[in-house]
Amino acid sequence: MSDPSTASIVSTPGAHPTDSAAPATAGQPQSNDKPRGLLGDAWRDLRRKPLFWISATLIVIFLLMAAFPALFAPGDAVNGSLSRSLDKPSANGWFGYDVQGRDVYARVIYGARASIVVAVLSVMGTLLIGGTMGIISGYRGGWVDALLSRIADVFFGLPFVLGAIVILTTFNGSGSGNSKAQIMGLVTASLIVLSWPVVMRLMRSSVLATKEADYIVAARALGAGTGRIILKHLLPNCLAPLLVYGTIMVGSFIGAEATLSFLGVGLKSPVVSWGIMISDGQNFVRVAPGLVFFPAAFLVTAVLSFVMLGESVREALDPKLR
Repeated sequence: MSDPSTASIVSTPGAHPTDSAAPATAGQPQSNDKPRGLLGDAWRDLRRKPLFWISATLIVIFLLMAAFPALFAPGDAVNGSLSRSLDKPSANGWFGYDVQGRDVYARVIYGARASIVVAVLSVMGTLLIGGTMGIISGYRGGWVDALLSRIADVFFGLPFVLGAIVILTTFNGSGSGNSKAQIMGLVTASLIVLSWPVVMRLMRSSVLATKEADYIVAARALGAGTGRIILKHLLPNCLAPLLVYGTIMVGSFIGAEATLSFLGVGLKSPVVSWGIMISDGQNFVRVAPGLVFFPAAFLVTAVLSFVMLGESVREALDPKLR
């Protein structure tokens, strides 16, 4: 085997051995960075996007509001005094008071908890159920794929709002006497039941496009089991579309929860929610427009924050959009 230093000397007549090593030491140092994966490249692109930092900052604020509302509003969001009914915004109540004399600012802050908790739990349940069904359907194929696809088609045929109204009216109608946790659980379950087929089809299409890749075929030829192939090879390479869709879906579910609460079939008192506040304030919009404007502004900002974050993640994870 030839010596690299000798080869360089021979190919460069009259050169001294120390001259061949000089460019390597005197020049720029070679990069020792490890090759980045998909997530590494995505994070590198995200750091350069102002839209990502704006949306991420707003989302962190909303999450802190949901986790520690007392840090933002030390006032009482449930009890009020009728002597302050429909009072205008002031130093004591930044957003004014509602018809029952409750602090609107405190209710808006505390309303973030119910809306975000319901949306996040719904997204987690939807991704878990829909993703599992999509992996099984796409990897197994055959009659399993046909059966799960037909089940998904049945749920696809249900209009989202109408299906949610039917489910919630049945289990959360007037006089049901459900607790706060039961009400939030029913709204979460209804969103999961009506949304998992979208995730199932998204995961199924990703699995179908990935399961015949060379590294999957090689793993199968080396005797890897089904569980190892799915967990070690298929799942990591199919998560990107689910991350994007899940981020956008949080914003969509916040809006869906507010819509159902506004219609009177979603969250109900004593739960504090932006949708409930908008529903309660619509009858007084001419006298006190802040009862509708302030919760609606927080609702729109939260939805747009998650949608903008999902759009930024989509652009970072999709090589065609870079």
